[in-house]
Amino acid sequence: MGIETFIEPLKYDFMVRALITAILSGVMLSVLGSFTINKNMGFMADAMAHSTLPIIAVGVFFGFSISELGAPAAVVIALLLGVIIKNTDIGEDTSIGIIFSSFFALGFVLISVLDVSINLEDLLFGQILAVSSFDVAVIFALFLIVLSILFIFFKQILFYSFDPIGAEVRNLNVSFLNYLFLIILSLSIVGSLQTVGIVLVLSMLLIPAASAKLVSKTFISSIRISALFGGIASVSGLYLSYYFNLPSGPTMSLVASGLFVFSFIFKKVNAKPKLTST
Repeated sequence: MGIETFIEPLKYDFMVRALITAILSGVMLSVLGSFTINKNMGFMADAMAHSTLPIIAVGVFFGFSISELGAPAAVVIALLLGVIIKNTDIGEDTSIGIIFSSFFALGFVLISVLDVSINLEDLLFGQILAVSSFDVAVIFALFLIVLSILFIFFKQILFYSFDPIGAEVRNLNVSFLNYLFLIILSLSIVGSLQTVGIVLVLSMLLIPAASAKLVSKTFISSIRISALFGGIASVSGLYLSYYFNLPSGPTMSLVASGLFVFSFIFKKVNAKPKLTST
């Protein structure tokens, strides 16, 4: 396997666009995945992805593309989830479950009633090979926005994610930080829907971050390793899908799962044996 193996796919414009999108989505999702795992928000992230369906259905009906709907849909979903969870007394998981199932069902009903031309398979599992130059520009803009916000408010979000009560005692605006994180998380998820789809976006958000957590000693290093793993999974999955004629999104997800298995074995092999009294 020579350098030609890596260069050949790049002769096609659609593969260049797909590769750029894969790297941007993989890194962006993986970085936020470390915070998502730390805050136990995996179910929330899944609900965000599925809850976009009705907004996408209505938007496409009025002539907007999925890329154009990404940012507005993300903000609406993030704020709506935050408000509903904050103002109900039935528990966070229950609230998220109700929103998750209701919005997802509503999306399918609207697609049928409005008779919009949405390829559900592409929406659920992604179609990265079909991204346009405009799609690349959108995901690049979201990448810059999300990581810029995270960089600016990094210390506050880090403090809040580890100790929300302590953050409130230190007079940090906890409500603002919560909604801010929900918004950038939702932006990254919705922006990556065309890459890996609604069903698989959670795997690219959580699996590289979980893998990094296994092999890192500090939270900061886990963020860096998570970004690396996310990039590796995205690029490797895309190349494997090209050469073996496999679906791109699921292949990227499987590569991420392989990295998790590798990290798990690496941790077990390098674990220090416990001392005993005998």
